[in-house]
Amino acid sequence: MPVLNEGAGLTARLIALQALRKQGAQLIVVDGGSTDESWARAQPWADRVISSAPGRAQQMNAGAFDIRLPPAKALLFLHADTQLPPNALRLIDSALRSSHWGRFDVQLDAPQSAFRMIESMMNLRSRFSGIATGDQAMFVRWDAFESVGGFPNQALMEDIELSSRLLKLSRPACLKERVTTSARKWQKMACSKRFFSCGGCAWLIFGRKACGLSAAIRLSRCAAYRASKRCRSRQSTRGGLSQNALDPCVRGY
Repeated sequence: MPVLNEGAGLTARLIALQALRKQGAQLIVVDGGSTDESWARAQPWADRVISSAPGRAQQMNAGAFDIRLPPAKALLFLHADTQLPPNALRLIDSALRSSHWGRFDVQLDAPQSAFRMIESMMNLRSRFSGIATGDQAMFVRWDAFESVGGFPNQALMEDIELSSRLLKLSRPACLKERVTTSARKWQKMACSKRFFSCGGCAWLIFGRKACGLSAAIRLSRCAAYRASKRCRSRQSTRGGLSQNALDPCVRGY
């Protein structure tokens, strides 16, 4: 579990995972340089708490490849704001008998109907593309994870790049059982804006992997465009250019 300044809520999330420890799972918390009490809160509830450079990819690799830890047959990468179903270990064990890796369906912890649409599309997209996101609690056999070199060392969309690598080994086991994850990142902006802009970029990345451009490069260009969209919208209106002509996501850069 990668953490960074998770605050008081971290204790409850780790307590909820103690049943898995009793079933034989090891709980490894990787702190990315928290300035709050996250490290101290994790200590009583984890098998090991280690530190690494910040960034989910680096933190998850640090936990997976830590030579001080006993070898594992499988790895589960769980975000701090995601809750597993109670029978998660049994489901993972069964899934990995026939697939190298997999993920759960996801539900968002907000009651509004818009979030039902978002989570449904996330799950459908994942089944269609074979691409999983970190919110879906990705799990993988250790030998498969090692063979693809772990998570790529990139700041964004490391889960999508890892999925692309693992797809060369097998399609993911897409479990219908759901993990519950925080809707906070969706609530920080209008749901439709996030889903149709960021989600749209992600869809295009899935479809354009063969073009040879990395997901990180494409995402950075999409992000740069989105950050300055309002300014360029005014410019395009004055100059008669369409937004699609300017959008690097639409153009496939």
